[in-house]
Amino acid sequence: MTAQARAPLSAAAMRAQLDRAGVRFVAALPDITTSEHLLKPMLADPAIRVVQVCKEDEGISICAGLYAGGERSVLLMQHTGLLDSINCLRAVGIEGENPVCMIVGLLRNEPGVPPSHSPRYGLRIVQPILGAMGVENELLEFAGDEERIGPAIERSYERRRPVVLLVGGEPL
Repeated sequence: MTAQARAPLSAAAMRAQLDRAGVRFVAALPDITTSEHLLKPMLADPAIRVVQVCKEDEGISICAGLYAGGERSVLLMQHTGLLDSINCLRAVGIEGENPVCMIVGLLRNEPGVPPSHSPRYGLRIVQPILGAMGVENELLEFAGDEERIGPAIERSYERRRPVVLLVGGEPL
């Protein structure tokens, strides 16, 4: 089956994975890739608390603080913000040993084309940078990939290490 014929990610399945992993807080910045079908429904749902932040590094610190308080959270942002917050990820997530879980939209990614092969420089460098930092990351592009979200969050909390879930196509 070609990439064009594969079904897109399901926002409902992504949300179900967050629920199964015990995530009750989402720190978020608007992300063109995930805002419409993932973030907006969470804003209207009293079962999850959305903390809207101004900068991605604020979100990293908020997620670390929630962990210190015994809560599970994720940070929702796009890849440009991830690149902007690399130093905070290093200090708070890696050196501080905090399980910061990030769902990162890959703005203008072509599903089926690995980000490392993108003509867009900002997309090409995301995974190599995360790899150099030793940060686990997973690319989520198509229906069925959502099943990797919960286990990745569990590993992050077990290891007290960040994890980045890269969303390569708009979830519907």
